[in-house]
Amino acid sequence: MKEQSAAGILETTIEKVKNLVNVSTIIGDPMTVDGGITIIPVSKVTYGFASGGSDFPSKSNKEIFGGGGGAGVTITPVAFLVVSDGEVTLKHITAYDNAAERVVNLVPEMFDKVTSVVNKAKKEKSEAAKAEEPVVSVTAE
Repeated sequence: MKEQSAAGILETTIEKVKNLVNVSTIIGDPMTVDGGITIIPVSKVTYGFASGGSDFPSKSNKEIFGGGGGAGVTITPVAFLVVSDGEVTLKHITAYDNAAERVVNLVPEMFDKVTSVVNKAKKEKSEAAKAEEPVVSVTAE
C-alpha cells in the first residue's frame, strides 16, 4: 500500500477499479454478423467507494493505523449500436426507470426531428418566396 492512511486505502481502491473499468467496458467490442451488420454493445457502469481509518496513539509505536476500504461496481447492458448500410441506430434494451431518464434519452432524437422540421419549413418558405417573385418580361419592339 502506498501510504498507511485512509487516503492511501482509497487511492489503492480507485487504482484497482481503474484496472477493472475502462472505455471498452462501456462501449464493447464490435461484432459483425451475417449480412454485414455490425453490433456494438453499450453498457452503463455505476460504482461507489468507501474507506475509513483511525490512528491509535501508542507509547511504543506512534504509527499504529487501522482502516479499510472497498468499492462496488455494477455493469448493466443498456443498448446496442447497430451499423447497417452506412446507418447507425441505437437499440435500447432496458426500460426507463423514470420519466426524467426517458426525457434525457429522447433529447438527441427530438433535436434531430426539430432540426429536420425547421430546415423543411425554411426550404418551403424559400421556395414559396421564389415562386411569388414578380416576373418581369422585356420585349423588344
